[in-house]
Amino acid sequence: MEDFVVSARKYRPDTFNTVVGQSAITDTLINSIKNNHLAHAYLFCGPRGVGKTTCARIFAKTINCSNKNADFEACEECDSCKAFNDSGSFNIHELDAASNNSVEDIRSLTEQVRIPPQIGKYSVYIIDEVHMLSASAFNAFLKTLEEPPAHAIFILATTEKHKIIPTILSRCQVFDFNRIKIADIVNHLEYVAKKEIIEFEAEALNVIAQKADGGMRDALSVFDQISVFSDNNITYDKVIETLNILDHEYYFRLNDAFLNGNISDSLLIYDEILSKGFDGSFFINGLSSYFRDLLVAKDNITIQLLEVGDKIKENYKEFANKLEVNFIYKALNITNSCDLTYKTSNNKRLHVELALIKLCNINNTSLNEEVKKKTNLEVPKTNTSKPAEKVAEKKFITPKRPTEKPKASTSQAQASVSIKSVLKGETSNSQEKEEEKDYIKREEKYTESEALEVYKSFVDNLEKTETRIYSILNKNKVELKDDNLTFEIPTTSTTQQTAIEEQRLEILDYLKNNLKNDYIKLNIVTRITKTKEENKLYTQRDKYNFLNEKNNNLEKLRIEFNLDFN
Repeated sequence: MEDFVVSARKYRPDTFNTVVGQSAITDTLINSIKNNHLAHAYLFCGPRGVGKTTCARIFAKTINCSNKNADFEACEECDSCKAFNDSGSFNIHELDAASNNSVEDIRSLTEQVRIPPQIGKYSVYIIDEVHMLSASAFNAFLKTLEEPPAHAIFILATTEKHKIIPTILSRCQVFDFNRIKIADIVNHLEYVAKKEIIEFEAEALNVIAQKADGGMRDALSVFDQISVFSDNNITYDKVIETLNILDHEYYFRLNDAFLNGNISDSLLIYDEILSKGFDGSFFINGLSSYFRDLLVAKDNITIQLLEVGDKIKENYKEFANKLEVNFIYKALNITNSCDLTYKTSNNKRLHVELALIKLCNINNTSLNEEVKKKTNLEVPKTNTSKPAEKVAEKKFITPKRPTEKPKASTSQAQASVSIKSVLKGETSNSQEKEEEKDYIKREEKYTESEALEVYKSFVDNLEKTETRIYSILNKNKVELKDDNLTFEIPTTSTTQQTAIEEQRLEILDYLKNNLKNDYIKLNIVTRITKTKEENKLYTQRDKYNFLNEKNNNLEKLRIEFNLDFN
């Protein structure tokens, strides 16, 4: 029985042409070989599994090949190539800096560098995870790296470029490897699947590629795992089950619930997701990404940014056409806010469920606002109400809009008319439009005592809910004359001034609506307060000095009679 070799090793590229997703780097290396412009030190940087060590090995093999082909690739037939393929080359030396990071290891390496190659022209030293070298080892390596023998070439590889000291970076040609694109990973997985005679679904390979996060080695490892689990028949459902990934279908179902305002369905779907072991934070993150993808799918220009399979991409286009852009914006705002405050919430499940309820009510928000506005503005008067109702018991009334109002969209106008007809029992749309046109500022007369009574009721309402604001408003002197509400606060109290400024709109709204006068204004003036210097107790000496400044003969009198202070 043939021994199993993992796909990441079995299908590891052995020529530049077979390297996936790093064409800019491979082209540069090929051109440097072609033009004989080889540097003495290279630094390959990038995430794990993107081909850093692989490219270093291919480069080392190619520069020692004695019979390169027309594309300046290794011939695979000369003694040097055969020795490399059999892992018996004496010209290529690999050092793992993670386990050989001391000064002694670097010193033994520098001594080895002096020995010329036995076959070929160059001795290549590949140092993997070079960022793991100690500071003293880096310093011991500097001189050799700067002026190595003519036959020595160093290739350093690292996943953490920021940990390499600047003196090393300045001595190397730096190549930054990118994450491999999902499309490139999928194409390579299809190639491996066909070679291994494994059946697959394109959507399944796409999910594996997304899970790999740009690393080919990770993608091939997951590929091997799922091929064993699915008995060489890789399907979308098997991949979702194996990797425990939240299926897009859940988000599509939630989308229907949001559109229909069906809170019950959305909560049941969320419960189903939790029962499968998914965390609430993971879910809300995925929901945010879903709405982002919907926004991308709204435009044919940006739909290429969707990194999903063709079938799922069509589903995104279909659902994106059902939604207005404003709906998606509001949904993104809700999910993002939920994500930001999720960790600080004590009841995390309820926190997410509240976000789902808000999402279900997005389409009803404008309607609810109109209803609330209408009910607050025009409360019908009845004869059964108690006479002499106290001002403090009056409800807060929202002020009317200014005379010049922005033009509403057709849908908003229709919603406004329908609400009025429901509240007032009318069916004539033309009559409602006429009422909207006649909108005049209120200017009813009132006395100062009435105004102060209304203001006092506003302050009293804050006593239980906003004690800090209540104490500030209650202790400062306030006057209302000629439609101007004036606060007097100490010049040194910026805190009080800020608190009153924060309540400015609420105070004005309350006064305007309860006094039925839209011309009321609010001013804040500062009064000069006595400083500590002014309030201190004066001594006999202080009093004498003050009088002496008025009349300096006082000092002569004191000296003549030999007077002094007790």
